[in-house]
Amino acid sequence: MRILIIRLSSIGDVILTTPILKKLKEKHPKIIIDFIVLDKFKDAILGNPNIDNLIIFDKSKHDGLKNIIKYSKKLKKNNYDYVFDLHSKIRSRLITLSLGVKTFRYIKRALYKTILVKSKLIKYRADNTIVKNYFNAFEVLGIKYTGEDLEYNFNKNDIKKIEKYQNYVVFAPGASKNTKKWTVEGFGKLAKLINKKDKKNIILIGSKKEREECNEINKISGNVCINLAGELSLKESGALLEGAEYMVTNDSGPFHIGRGVKTKSYVIFGPTDPNMFEYDELGVLIYGEEPCSPCSLHGGKKCPKNHFNCMKNIKAEDIVKIIESK
Repeated sequence: MRILIIRLSSIGDVILTTPILKKLKEKHPKIIIDFIVLDKFKDAILGNPNIDNLIIFDKSKHDGLKNIIKYSKKLKKNNYDYVFDLHSKIRSRLITLSLGVKTFRYIKRALYKTILVKSKLIKYRADNTIVKNYFNAFEVLGIKYTGEDLEYNFNKNDIKKIEKYQNYVVFAPGASKNTKKWTVEGFGKLAKLINKKDKKNIILIGSKKEREECNEINKISGNVCINLAGELSLKESGALLEGAEYMVTNDSGPFHIGRGVKTKSYVIFGPTDPNMFEYDELGVLIYGEEPCSPCSLHGGKKCPKNHFNCMKNIKAEDIVKIIESK
């Protein structure tokens, strides 16, 4: 049996497919799994031992109706038994329509709920976790959800750049949306408290765009941080996280990378619903439960009420207490 799984983006959502891949190989050892991902996000899944063929979707070559049809015609030669669309947006739907193979889709939420949330008529509450919704698409293959046992893979070369760092914790202060970010002041003060109390090195990770933000965090901390934002690849970040005592992060890709390498990760939620994920000894939720939260599906540029209490009211001292209690 040969199947195709489509999850084009983003980092966290791609990593969240890994429990599915593991269960498929356990249940059907001879199954061949092909996996399509956007070129930009391939490092989120590259090297996973349960994928037989990682197929790249390069938007510069494959985007647009004609190119997608051409791309799909090549895929059709693989004679898939089933296709599983875990992205369920225009590109992935066009691919599956062109393939003409029995397809099962990931259903995120009812359309009416999306409309009501975006219209600010209701608050968004997840009906189920993302991983459980992924599993629902695979009922035909008889696999069952048993938890969010994520995987993230890297190799020996990814360790070289970070192996000099010892006795450290990692902060990942970035996020895809501004309102999903805990405050710069909060991260800076937390770094100062942890460094003073536990004598830990604080390493900041993120993209090049987040480097200045991390510089500001370092200044607030009293320059106790090591700013590696923009200096590490995704795989190198994974290697760094594996060696960390723990991580403090926003609701973003590093949270799932951390869990994937089995490092305790404290994740801060504000405007979005934390019930999209499960929490255990590796994933610890920090959430203020403000009356107006969650107010958004994916976060936004600014707080709709202009106070940002869901993040501002989470204090560094509160997080230190949570870390000490776990």
